[in-house]
Formats: sequence, C-alpha cells, structure tokens
Amino acid sequence: MDMDRFIGRLLDNRYEILEVIGTGGMAVVYKARCHRLNRLVAVKILRDDYCQDEEFRQRFHAESQAVASMSHPNIVSVYDVSTSPEADYIVMELIDGISLKQYMEKKGVLNWKETLHFAIQIGKALEHAHSRGVVHRDIKPHNVMVLKNGSVKVADFGIARLMSKGNTLTKEALGSVHYISPEQAKGGRVDNRSDLYSLGVVMYEMMTGRPPYDGESPVAVAIKHINGGAAMPSSLNPNIPGGLEQIIMKSMENDPANRYASAAAMLYDMDEFRKEPTMLFDYYNTSTGLDDATKFQSPARPVTKPAPPPATAARRASAKSTSQKPRPSSNSQKRSRRDEVIVEEESRSKASTIAVLVCAAVIVVALVIFGVVLLNQGAERISAPKLEGMTVEQIQKEYTDITVLVVDSDYHETIPEGQVISQSPKANASVLAGSQITVVVSKGPRPKEMVMDNLITETQKVTVDHLISLGVKEKNISIRQENSSTVKPGRVTRTDPVAGETISEDQMVIIWVSLGPEVQERTLPNVQGLSLDTALMTLERNGFMNVLTNPVESEKAKDTVISQSHTPFMKYDVTTEIILEISIGMSNDTTPPPQIEFDPVYSEVVLVMLPDDVFGDYTAELRINGEVVETRQILAGTISTEFEITGKEKGTVEYEIWVKGNLHTKGSVELTEDE
Repeated sequence: MDMDRFIGRLLDNRYEILEVIGTGGMAVVYKARCHRLNRLVAVKILRDDYCQDEEFRQRFHAESQAVASMSHPNIVSVYDVSTSPEADYIVMELIDGISLKQYMEKKGVLNWKETLHFAIQIGKALEHAHSRGVVHRDIKPHNVMVLKNGSVKVADFGIARLMSKGNTLTKEALGSVHYISPEQAKGGRVDNRSDLYSLGVVMYEMMTGRPPYDGESPVAVAIKHINGGAAMPSSLNPNIPGGLEQIIMKSMENDPANRYASAAAMLYDMDEFRKEPTMLFDYYNTSTGLDDATKFQSPARPVTKPAPPPATAARRASAKSTSQKPRPSSNSQKRSRRDEVIVEEESRSKASTIAVLVCAAVIVVALVIFGVVLLNQGAERISAPKLEGMTVEQIQKEYTDITVLVVDSDYHETIPEGQVISQSPKANASVLAGSQITVVVSKGPRPKEMVMDNLITETQKVTVDHLISLGVKEKNISIRQENSSTVKPGRVTRTDPVAGETISEDQMVIIWVSLGPEVQERTLPNVQGLSLDTALMTLERNGFMNVLTNPVESEKAKDTVISQSHTPFMKYDVTTEIILEISIGMSNDTTPPPQIEFDPVYSEVVLVMLPDDVFGDYTAELRINGEVVETRQILAGTISTEFEITGKEKGTVEYEIWVKGNLHTKGSVELTEDE
C-alpha cells in the first residue's frame, strides 16, 4: 500500500487526508480534517492487500463496531465508519498527547500516586469495554495515551475480539510479549481477566521501571510468563506500599481463577487503597488455604493475621490496632457492596466444595480449642504492661516476656515520633506470658506542609475527604462550580493549588466542580434551497457544527438542501444534531462521476522475520540497489514486520533488510499491479 497516495484526497467528500501519523499490521492511520465539522480527526484506512481478504475485512469492521459501541472518557472515541470503493476506514478522535510508554521513559520510576492515578483510569476503560463484551487483548503502555491534563485514553482496539467469539492467540494478537497473559502466551482462551493481568504488568513496570519478565528472545519472555515467579515489586522499589503491591500481584496471578474476577473488583480495591494507603488486604485462596496478605508480605512489612474469612469473600484487612474505634457504618456498607460483587462473580465455587471446607474448618477449630484449653491450664498469666509513650526499642529491652507487633503508624500532635500511641490488649489486662501485643506508633505532629495530589475527575466528596485527611482544615476548602465539556457533572475540573504544589493546613484550597457542558443557544438559520457547501458554511457560522446529511432522490438540482430536521428561526442548543436532506437528482441521471487518474503503481508486500537477539527498540531499513528507501522503528519484542516494495514498472526487484547497520536478510520480489 502506497501510504502517501491518500494524502491530499477527500474521502466521502468530507475527510481531507493530511499526513501519516502511524502504521499497523492491518491499517495505516492518517491525520485528517473533517470539513463538515471543521475539526481534526484520525482516519484509520485498511491496507489494500487486506481489502481483498474477506476475513481481514470482517475483522476490521468487527473492530470498528466493537469500539463504536463504547463511549467512555478513557477510551479513544470512534466518530464514523465507512465502506466505499475508495477505502474501508474508521474515523477516530485525534489525541494530543504522548503514550504512557513515552511518559515512563521520560520520568523513570513513577511514584505510587501517579501509578494509581493512571491504573484507575485504565481500569475504568476496561470495565466499560468488558461490559460491552470487548476484550482489548493488547494492554501495554504503548496503547495508553496520556493527555496534557493528566487523564489517559486507551487506544488501539485493533486486535480486540468479542468474548462470545472465543478466539485464541494469533500473530496479530501477540502485541508486545512483555505484557501478555500466560494464557495468551500458550495460545489459550482469552477473556477479561487477561486484560487485568496485562494491567498488573503495566502497574509493575510503572512502580519498578522494568517489566516483571525479560529475556533474550520473545519466546523466552513468553515462557517466563507461563512459568510465573516474578520478583516482588518491593524487592526492586522498597517505597511501594504493601496494599498496592498486593493489588499488582493478585492481578498477575498465573491462574486466571486466582486473579480479580472483573475490572470492577480490581477498581474497588484500588479505590479502597487510595483512601487508606497504609492498608493491607486479606484475600483467601480456597485452593491453598493461604491469605494473600501473608503470601505477598514483604519481609520488613508487618501484617496482621486475622482468622481466614469465608471462601466466597475477599475482605479488607486494615492494619489498624484492634483498640481503635470501629469504622463508621458507611465503610461497612462499602465492604458489603464489594462482598456482593465478589460473591456474584465467584460462581465457580461449588456447594459440595463449601460443605467439605466447612466440615474441615469445624474439626480444625474444635481441635485448636481443645489444645488451647490444655495448654492454658498450666500457662502463666501476667498483667499487660502500659506501653503508651515508650519506643519499641525500650519495650523490647524492658519486657522480655511479651512480643510487640507494630501494626500501624499515625500522626499525633503531642506524642513524639517513634513512641507508642495505643496498644491492644490494654494496659493491666490479663494475658498469657509470651503473648503478642499490637501497637500503633506515632509519626510525630502532622507536617505543616503537604503536597497537592492530582484530584481532577474525582467526586467532590472524595476530594474534600482526601484534603481533610491530609490535614487541610475544612473551613479552608472552597467549592466553586464551572461548566466543562470534558468532565462529568459533580467531578473536579481543576484545583488551586495544582497537583505537585505544596500546601499548608492553614492555606485556602479552591476546588472547581463541573456543571457539565455549557448550554449555548443560537437561532437556527433557514438553509433550505441552498447548495450543500453554502448550507454547511451558514450553519457553522451560526455555531451549529453537528450536521448530518441524508441523500434523497429529488427533482431539485444535485447537492441542493431539500429540507432540514429542525424549524428555522427557532433557538436551539448549538450541539443539537441537524439533519439535512440533500438532493442526488433523479435515478435516471446519467451524468458520469468525475474520474481521477493515477500513474500506474506496481507493488508487493514482503513479510520479514526479525532477529530475536536484539535488545531494546531499534530501526530496520529497506534497501533497494544499495539505497535506503524506508527506515522503520521496531519495538522491542516484535517478531515480524512487513515492508511494501513499489515501483513504476513490473518486474523483479532485489531488496535487502538491514538491522542496526548490519545486513539481516536479502531477497527478491516480482512486482505486479497494485489493485
């Protein structure tokens, strides 16, 4: 396919092709201008050689229909789909931003707040796609676009499939091998949990600066995904919070049954962690009988060990002292809602299995109680000492008959840093010698200066609660409202101070909350009887950009507006869809369409298998007669690529492919007509 041959052309009398902005295995993406709505768009045109293949055409249009069925702020929008003699193409939103991969390369290891900010938005996009039966199959940083306002959009559903199709891994679906799930690597069935695995890998890379698996070849990396056993993120970045590490590792479980059952369940845990970054989770694995809080524990991070919860629930285990006040009922309601989600989605738990587990649990509990009673008959009991105000080091030196476990730390205005704030059991309570006492340790007074987080698109309540938790006084939080065409009503559009700036507890913080798009009413002009071009220009000058046309047979001259959908000279919102009926003349009109002549072009596409011993991204060159005719950027892990060899004459053409300055392969092709 000659990528330049579309540049300058006007597709369907609407989309002016301006330049190439990307290439893929099935299509080429162009920057274009929509002349009806006067806006820049991206047009994805199916390659010519695939236009002749009905299977590829069906896949291309399945992609279009699948993506067009979705409407979400974190997914690249599809505006139009067309099948015409000129080309098969889809029209998409043109993104002004960089890929998450480029962002990561620029910033290096991200902090946990940035990681969570991006991951939540990707998760929301996946939740929406999965609800429409669409699995992305190629989630990686290269397919996530970061906009200037900090929001992200998931792009390139080019290899997404409908889950009902049950398709397995193909060459086109492989994507980047560093992010594929084990079932994709094995060519097994792929579902929504495969996307969650890939999201976990992306989060792993954001927090550590490297993917969990690497190797000398794509096959070697794929095998590592299949075998599992990635290093814990905290071993590479000790600053990662324990709860976030648990979320990452749960989503990266090799067995899909042990991952999150849905994006909604994963988003729930990310939201819970965002509200309480010191928390840990208590997942119960019915196949091993182990809770994930213990399984994913880092050596230096103490974890509470509550009794295993029922197999049908994944409860939140906050690492708080048991002496603290109970949580408000609102948190209990949140937990109930999450439990309901998990219970509904764990349909694979069978009644017989539950019955066996319950019986076994009853027997074990009975034996444990019996043993405890026998042991306690001769055990020494002591009074729990008062530990408040002491440091852990002082306690360990003074009291050798108890074990102290630090379960949390918190700010305290009067108790110095490192000293115990509270304990459980309380002082003077009767305990067994050698018992464990849990304590909460002071972090000292709350700092006077805090760093403002990126709270754009959060709800007003979540934003206010978060600021108060940082130490900002509620009286210093001012809420203002403004219109926004990009942020949903009730969600934050901007803040002052902005994200990254320092704030003090006495500083005024202003939050702007969206009222939704501003309604602009204009008087609709009468365009009946005008030519189509004049009508569109007249409507645009009056603010009406959302115009569609409906061609009909008529005795009126061709391209004349016969009628308009809304009454002229009335006021309407400028976003109102205006439909114009346009005359195409009578069916016996024999006026021939204009003919466009092209110089003859002969071409042939060659598939080149790339070396598997090249590390990192690199360039590949196509050379003909010693001259470089095309240089292509190759992403690490890519197995093969296609080069199109063109010429103005038929015949045999000798070519060479060079990789990193060295000859990789050579061959010859027979040029034929490019149909």
